Amino acid sequence: MIVAVAGGKGGVGTSTTAWNLASELEAVAVDADLTGPDLPSGTGPTLHDVLADRADPTDAIETVGGVRLLASGRTLAGARAADLTAVDRVLERVEREYGRVVVDCRAGLARDVGVFLRSADLLVLVTTPTKPAVLDALRTTELAAELGTPVAAAVLNLAAGERHASLADRLSRILGVEVTIVERQSAVVDAQAEWTPVREHAPDAQAVDAFRSIADRLVDSYDRLEAGCSIGACVR
Repeated sequence: MIVAVAGGKGGVGTSTTAWNLASELEAVAVDADLTGPDLPSGTGPTLHDVLADRADPTDAIETVGGVRLLASGRTLAGARAADLTAVDRVLERVEREYGRVVVDCRAGLARDVGVFLRSADLLVLVTTPTKPAVLDALRTTELAAELGTPVAAAVLNLAAGERHASLADRLSRILGVEVTIVERQSAVVDAQAEWTPVREHAPDAQAVDAFRSIADRLVDSYDRLEAGCSIGACVR
């Protein structure tokens, strides 16, 4: 199972969501931002090296804060040397070795975002309760639809449960999937600053149950796809 996490707009929490979903799913987190990565840097080969065929994908995976990570490089030269045509092969290799992959896509809708989206089985859409963020998220779903990658779940991040419940309901009707609210809370910020999953940092935080429910939904959606079903209904 390869899951892309994207939102279109920067600062909506895609990296936080990807990091915690990778933890919940016991997956490999892949930092797919080749020019401005947000996940931790590694100590060995990076995704730049892997996409340039200078390193094997499995040799570039490290464990940080209990999460397996394929980090991105930090140099423009490395980003330029990355061969985007190798993305499918690399992600499939990681999937074969580890079973589950969570890809943290960069902001925007540039070509590399499309490449990673196309390589994914499912998309988790992330937005915040602001008009610009929601509009960018909807544009991301349009791109995903063109590429044939279904939205399996959506996150309304940095939200207030009661205040933004109606917005979550409206987005759910538009997207055809459940929208999970992740409330604005210091526990999430503090955990991310330490690159620790929220579950490990503050197990009673609202975000823990939220990320767990999304992870469970992803597993169910993937099982449906493998059985020849759509996300919402099974083809009989």
